[in-house]
Amino acid sequence: MGKRWWAYILMMPGLLVITFFLIIPIINTILPTFFVGETISLGRYIDFLQDDYYQVILLRTLRIALVTVVFCILLGLPSAYFISKVNKKIRGMLIAFTIFPLLTNSVVRSFAWITILGQNGVANTLLQTLNIISAPIRLLYTEFAIIIGSIYLFLPLMIVSLVGVMENIDTELMEASESLGANRIVTFFKVVFPLSIPGLIVGSVLVFAGAASAYTTPRLLGGNRNIVLSTLLYQQANTLGNWVNAGMIALIMIILSVLVIKLINTIAARINERGV
Repeated sequence: MGKRWWAYILMMPGLLVITFFLIIPIINTILPTFFVGETISLGRYIDFLQDDYYQVILLRTLRIALVTVVFCILLGLPSAYFISKVNKKIRGMLIAFTIFPLLTNSVVRSFAWITILGQNGVANTLLQTLNIISAPIRLLYTEFAIIIGSIYLFLPLMIVSLVGVMENIDTELMEASESLGANRIVTFFKVVFPLSIPGLIVGSVLVFAGAASAYTTPRLLGGNRNIVLSTLLYQQANTLGNWVNAGMIALIMIILSVLVIKLINTIAARINERGV
């Protein structure tokens, strides 16, 4: 009992900080959204979800976040597998290079992509040089630009999450698979991939939560035509001063993230059961 109480005492400072500086402010922000005058009502949420303009923004946010997760998985799995199989010195260097974008300011990263995707940017110049296009095409201020920027931003999270799991997979399991006639591709999907599911879940959750709530990348690369929930929340709070609507959007973002995270966990559990 003494050790248990000592553990509780050690937890108290952290719990107090979280309670006073996170939980209470969130409650104070969200609570007014359930009141119309002095009456408890879900009217604001119903109006928001029934409004065509807000529906487009909600679906755009969900689409961008999910597409980002899918591409981060497709790019992160082979990259993480390669990094996990090299020797420790090279692995450390590769991981350092992988997380380097996270050490760069998000505004700087976004302006770099503006230079690449702009009307006279690197991408359009290259496509015209290769005679793939005859005139510059619009790449910047589109959903495509937001997705590209989001993948670049959050791919390191997926890779690091997967490397941490893959490097602990026993090589004897892969050798046993190959000795039974499976080639490396089959071994990867039948042995490595199922054992990497925990890292895949963590990576997917981090990427989705980050992509769904990111502000700088959608604002700078998407422009005013491609508003997402995070930029709408900023607009309501800082531009219009409507903190009630901002709190409502914040709660919707939280619920959306929780539902998608639950969906990711469910899909991963079913994949694990089938032994894909």
